[in-house]
Amino acid sequence: MILEEYDECKKSTFDPYDYEERIPNFPKIGITCFSHSLIEKYVEIFNGEVISELSTANGRIPVYKIKYKGVDLAIFMSRVGAAACCVSYEEVLAKGLDKLIMFGNCGVLDNKIEDLAIIVPNSAVRDEGTSYHYLKSSREIEVNKKYKKDFIEILKQNNISYVEGKAWTTDAPYRETREKVKKRKEEGCICVDMECSAMSAVSKFRNKDFFQFFYAADNLDTSNWDKRSIENDSKLDEKEKIIYLALELAIKINR
Repeated sequence: MILEEYDECKKSTFDPYDYEERIPNFPKIGITCFSHSLIEKYVEIFNGEVISELSTANGRIPVYKIKYKGVDLAIFMSRVGAAACCVSYEEVLAKGLDKLIMFGNCGVLDNKIEDLAIIVPNSAVRDEGTSYHYLKSSREIEVNKKYKKDFIEILKQNNISYVEGKAWTTDAPYRETREKVKKRKEEGCICVDMECSAMSAVSKFRNKDFFQFFYAADNLDTSNWDKRSIENDSKLDEKEKIIYLALELAIKINR
């Protein structure tokens, strides 16, 4: 298979470190999620300033600097999907970022996981194509090893329950068939997302720190898809508070 043709050469024909401008005093720690409205809200709350942008044919994504508890942090919206998300990650690394915390929703493969529950992945099945260009072929990738203990301490300090387990990262959300869901559950997956394994592979390739957590959304462990709060703003306040978990982790790992 073509995805097994891994090239160990570190230099690409065009490399982000060649054409991206390194920005003086760019924050070393960043936070990203996939919600435009959530990013804009907290940029306003923390009086964020635009320090750069990520530009593609799809449009421009501003990169902001905010200050939280005296620490400068970069904050920006990531695009959905492994390939697009990893391109943005590569570019902010080239601008000067060292550590990135990412969060977003995921589908659950266990109906006992409640809506909006915090999920901490410890590994991810590589059912996407991007990661195979950064690491040799393997079925799974270990994730979150470095900062998992720090994050769980934050959850416990705030009396927030959580679930830890394996994620299934896929490029094709409309091809999550019943048979595939069954197989992923049998190998221990508790949730499904589109970026985790690929982003983790980029971080390992670039030797940078990356941490990702989820909040539970739609339920695939049912005879009929249950969208829960994924398209419902009734729990918007609860979703908006989740960013503070990322902010607190950023402060904890600022060392």
